[in-house]
Amino acid sequence: MWVNGKANGIDWADVVTEQGLAHGGTVKLGAKERRAEQGNLEGGEAAAPEGDYDDPTAVLTGSWGPNQFVRATVFSRNQTSDLFQEVEIRLRSAISAHSCTGYEVFWRCLKTTDGYAEIVRWNGPIMGFTSLARAQGAEYGVKDGDVVEATAIGNQITSYINGVEVLSAIDDVFSNGSPGIGFNFGCGDTYVDHGFTSYEVDTYAE
Repeated sequence: MWVNGKANGIDWADVVTEQGLAHGGTVKLGAKERRAEQGNLEGGEAAAPEGDYDDPTAVLTGSWGPNQFVRATVFSRNQTSDLFQEVEIRLRSAISAHSCTGYEVFWRCLKTTDGYAEIVRWNGPIMGFTSLARAQGAEYGVKDGDVVEATAIGNQITSYINGVEVLSAIDDVFSNGSPGIGFNFGCGDTYVDHGFTSYEVDTYAE
């Protein structure tokens, strides 16, 4: 059912499904995440991000329509500000050896002012991503039981928490691909503390 980041993409980590939970698998645990947006990298927004970025990532097999709707239920316990725990929905994505493309819509598992939501385009090679939209604050983070949604309709990608739109972006690069899920790299032994307990997909053509 899944095309996985390590098994198929080589450069990323796999997603694990067990006991009714989908969560991140083993990552390199080498260079930590540093981005200007995270407030831990100097040089302004143009500064190149640092880190391994071998996010656990997987997309569904099969053919999917270009307009995609995904809904998932968040699992999150032992939330911490020390790590950037994220739950991520992928849209119009594809994984092959040394390449991962598509859109990633994600939310930090943290309900404080350091919570955030973001929409990113993955361009192919590891660390090859472009941030399209981002918002920070407690209202953009998620907690256990929250329902997150992401849609790609035409050139608009939209993010929702519990049915409320929180972020959107316009981009024309990818018009097709598969839906999927993912998690941020660098979360140590806490991958079992955040993930998804349900996942629904609907797609259609124009």
